[in-house]
Amino acid sequence: MSISSRFAVGIHILTLIEINKGGVSTSEFLAGSVNTNPAVIRKIMGMLKRAGLVKVRPGIAGAVLAKDFADITLLDVYRAVNVVQEKDLFSIHENPNPDCPVGRNIQETIGPIFEIAQTALEKALENVTIQDVVKDIIEKEKLNNKC
Repeated sequence: MSISSRFAVGIHILTLIEINKGGVSTSEFLAGSVNTNPAVIRKIMGMLKRAGLVKVRPGIAGAVLAKDFADITLLDVYRAVNVVQEKDLFSIHENPNPDCPVGRNIQETIGPIFEIAQTALEKALENVTIQDVVKDIIEKEKLNNKC
């Protein structure tokens, strides 16, 4: 099972809002880029708004970033879209057989490993910003446009 696509869509939305700065970033416009339904965008935008990452105003079309794109980390987005609960990226089956040596010990054995892995993931996401994503996309477009 993979991490919810809300995470990638959240990054997509924030990146497009920044790249389209000065234009109107409506849910329909964003949905066109993501290639999804505007209702999906509105749901994720609500999550991003509650996390303080975007500003949207009722009755006024478009969204803007609530803070500088250099200050929004991928960890902020990850947490905003509720990819997983804290320390719950990996789940361990709840009722292993206590009469089996593996069943009796599996949770205590792999639990700490899973916590280390989740911490490493979150640390990596904390070191990448929307600015980094925007910069990379702009660089890729420069390369593609030269061909």
